[in-house]
Amino acid sequence: MTFKKLPKLKRGDKVAILSPSFAAPGIFPEVYELGLERLRDIFGLEPVEYPTTKKVGATAEERSKDLIAAFEDSQIKGVIATIGGDDQVTYIKDLPTDPFANNPKPFFGYSDNTHFMQHLWQCGVPSYYGGCILTQFAMQCEMDSFTISYLKKALFESGEVALSASEEFNDIGYDWNDPKNLTRRRVYEKNNGWQWSGQGYVEGILWGGCLESIDEMLRHGIILPIDAEFDNIVLFTETSEGLPSADHVLRVYRALGERGILKRVKAILVGRPKAQEYNNLRSSEERMRYRKEQRNTIIEIVRRYNGTCPIVQNMDFGHTDPQICLPMGCEAVIDTQKKEIKMQF
Repeated sequence: MTFKKLPKLKRGDKVAILSPSFAAPGIFPEVYELGLERLRDIFGLEPVEYPTTKKVGATAEERSKDLIAAFEDSQIKGVIATIGGDDQVTYIKDLPTDPFANNPKPFFGYSDNTHFMQHLWQCGVPSYYGGCILTQFAMQCEMDSFTISYLKKALFESGEVALSASEEFNDIGYDWNDPKNLTRRRVYEKNNGWQWSGQGYVEGILWGGCLESIDEMLRHGIILPIDAEFDNIVLFTETSEGLPSADHVLRVYRALGERGILKRVKAILVGRPKAQEYNNLRSSEERMRYRKEQRNTIIEIVRRYNGTCPIVQNMDFGHTDPQICLPMGCEAVIDTQKKEIKMQF
């Protein structure tokens, strides 16, 4: 697969703000406006809203038109999703390729946006897994400096970046139904760093996304990278606020194994599992057990199909904060001896 080089943005550029999945801005306008304010004040970018950005219940056809229009508009230099959702698998597969292949520009999103990012992959267009308006940009109290640093790399900078693990993290937000929560600072906990398994020095192209979305792709027969491409892929996965069980994770990873994917990939990167939500609180012991069960399950299943590839878990991407927006479709280097990960931004 040959990927196009994405242009970098500069302050003052216009960026499209879209809701390819759930139009959360239509229900939580205060959160949405805070995210747009941060986009202007911290990054100097000018948001451009589209017809379905705040339209709850917009049809697949309407959302498709917005995606196409944003990429075909030469004045739009980047596209940022407001949030994820749960139904992209039903319509992304029907999108054309030319509007995206002929107009490559950075797209930021994660969770259900995995499906659109896979479509961009098929068009030879890289994208950034992370950085949604209502989650990262509208972080309660203030944006996380760790998250800001990686967003700036993705938006404005080029070159190889050595990743780092955050010193602390949070995986539980506050209820958006109460606007007062927007001024409350989240409670963080100490991060234990990356968890390594396997040996070697590997280079490959990043591909992956939310594990539940990858599960949907497998179930619905969505076109994935071909077998030969997986020979050069560094797979990345993470799990959502749905808090899937270790058994669910086992079954999806086993499906990847039975499809012949796990034996081919160069390495596997795993985001730290979100272990609770404001309406599903768990004790510290329960959260530690949940993360450990998922971590052990992934190692166990992968090693059935691939006994040597490096596996790095507890990373800062996906449904956790702070967050690294991973450059999907770009080069990654994993060095187990140096315990180092580098990526091309």
